Amino acid sequence: MTSAPAPIPDRQCPRGAPLPPRRRGSRRHRPAEGERFSRAHWRRLLGTALLYFVLTIMLILFMTPVYGAIVTAFKSQAEVSAGGYWTIPTRFAAENFERVLDPEDGNLGLYLQNSLLLTIPASLFSIALGTLAGYGLGKYSFKGDGLLFILIVAGMFLPPQIALIPVFRLMNDIGLYDTLWAVIIIHTAFGIPICTLVMRNFFQVVPNALREAALIDGANEYSIFFRIMLPLTLPALAVLATLQFTWIWNDFLWPFILTQRAESRTVMVGILNLTGQYTVDWGGQAAASLIGSLPTLFIFVFFQRYFIRGLTLGAVKG
Repeated sequence: MTSAPAPIPDRQCPRGAPLPPRRRGSRRHRPAEGERFSRAHWRRLLGTALLYFVLTIMLILFMTPVYGAIVTAFKSQAEVSAGGYWTIPTRFAAENFERVLDPEDGNLGLYLQNSLLLTIPASLFSIALGTLAGYGLGKYSFKGDGLLFILIVAGMFLPPQIALIPVFRLMNDIGLYDTLWAVIIIHTAFGIPICTLVMRNFFQVVPNALREAALIDGANEYSIFFRIMLPLTLPALAVLATLQFTWIWNDFLWPFILTQRAESRTVMVGILNLTGQYTVDWGGQAAASLIGSLPTLFIFVFFQRYFIRGLTLGAVKG
């Protein structure tokens, strides 16, 4: 008994037999390796060029006001009236900076001092309370914790303009109107929701095994928070410190509403005082704006090592 012949492989026929017809469209044109590399290379090059073009346009849009403020700060009032805000000054003079810093004229030094006395405590209080609330809501489960978190975060969606009249009457009734403490309290209250949200998301990412291991080793809750958890939050705290300092320092609404005397006003409200009844000191306002923007610039440079890394912390779990 003989075995069956082996099957003939595809595309192979006995010698002399015609090949089977090739199916239509069975082979597609494949670009050569160099052609594919060329197309990918040009796509990447075009995308990079488009990205840099958009970034350049954005840079020009953002830097145009800065350029106008810098050149105006070195002009006299007559030169601003004659040549506008965008022309290069014929002579770079520092009279505007000297005038706004003069206690008898611009008194910008007092306004800078008041801004520091307002911004530093308000930032510290809001970040400290937000960190404690975020730790409690992120690491402990209790009845109503979700509702409590929603009530705290809901303060982020409250427009400050709605609370102007109630807050004004409250501060006037308790005797804090026209003091920096009134502005400190309101900025602390409005800063707690965002600080709580950021810190809660961060603490939820921190593994619970760290806290459980510390409890097994005999550490109490205060030691766990201050010696283990708090050092891990430095990037998130740097982000909150930068944002809170910038928001409070640049705020104009609440210092304008809750203060009246020049001794209690901040730098943003003080710049407004450089406007007269019939004229505007454009050079002085530009110089004061540049000086007033330096503290926020220093804060960002100081915390920039943690800022970008801290922005993404708590964004995802796991």
